[in-house]
Amino acid sequence: MPEARDSAVRIGLVLPDVMGTYGDGGNALVLRQRLRMRGYDTEIVEITLNDPVPSSLDLYTLGGAEDYAQRLATRHLTRYPGLQEAAARGVPVLAICAAIQVLGHWYETSNGERVDGISLFDATTAPQDVRAIGEVTTTPTLDGLTQPLTGFENHRGGTTLGSGARPLARVRSGVGNGAGEPVEGVVQGSVLGTYMHGPVLARNPELADYLLARALGVDALEPLELPEVDKLRRERLRA
Repeated sequence: MPEARDSAVRIGLVLPDVMGTYGDGGNALVLRQRLRMRGYDTEIVEITLNDPVPSSLDLYTLGGAEDYAQRLATRHLTRYPGLQEAAARGVPVLAICAAIQVLGHWYETSNGERVDGISLFDATTAPQDVRAIGEVTTTPTLDGLTQPLTGFENHRGGTTLGSGARPLARVRSGVGNGAGEPVEGVVQGSVLGTYMHGPVLARNPELADYLLARALGVDALEPLELPEVDKLRRERLRA
């Protein structure tokens, strides 16, 4: 049984009303279910455009969106910097697809306009000539991850990492970040970003448990025996 906590583990689902285009809110559901299966009390805290962003949660997730929604998200996170304050304390954050761009220094829209981000990532993003659509498989470069990562990419942005950031993984098949080296995702401090949809945590339970272990302040979690998840991974790795 897990060590007792004074309160539930709280997972922040950040701006699902504007950053939820591709169903990546499912990542929060995966995190909650994996905690419950281990006996932890847990809740998902939805943070919409009507809410300030609290800095007191245990873990945060953001999804993807189109240009206009990204602008709304950037303005909101700038006005209410709770996410930045939490990340500064080492709270884990998972950013999917366009959320990488919002969390970077700047991103360029499809019409060539440059929009400032919130600079949690030392990264910039500009449109590429060809949209990346399809399955992507990668080999993680992040310490603590040993299994291939798999997902579905659907983006036109090409993300360039600065010296303060590092990739999440190296691309085995697919496009990944789409700029420079064949790498995928971004890691800086406790903040992780990836272009993989799926939702990515449903397809990569080791990554889910990596985030949960850091939210709980433990080195690692014992794996869950879930044959249906293993079957999904085998199928997607063959895709």
